Amino acid sequence: MTKNYTPIDDLIKKQTSTSLSKETEPLLKKPEVQIQEVVEKEIDEEIKPHVKIRPETIKIPPEIKKLGVQAVETTNFPQHQVIKLPLSDEKILAGLKQPPDSSIRWLATLAWYILQKAHIALKMVHGKVVRVFKK
Repeated sequence: MTKNYTPIDDLIKKQTSTSLSKETEPLLKKPEVQIQEVVEKEIDEEIKPHVKIRPETIKIPPEIKKLGVQAVETTNFPQHQVIKLPLSDEKILAGLKQPPDSSIRWLATLAWYILQKAHIALKMVHGKVVRVFKK
């Protein structure tokens, strides 16, 4: 008797070997994308007597606030501080599928929220997690 289907055993083996569970680590380690936050630099002791420190936010009169004007905060000495997410991208997607009473679910949801604020989406493409940068 002839077979009337295409065998997919090799695809099933690949899928089960790359599937994630709570006990296993992902097989592929992706280089981490660094999210940076602007931090204001502190003034050195030698410079303090010669520098006058001013508040960053300007007090706006109530009449102008009623018109919708808001104070914009900027930093004088910007430096970038590296922010690392608590989970890898694979663990985030695996954690989002866990039950709501699981702690990994809440940690993955927090990491997903941080990525959304940075305009980054996660997609599963051919069994690998890919970051997609939004405009």
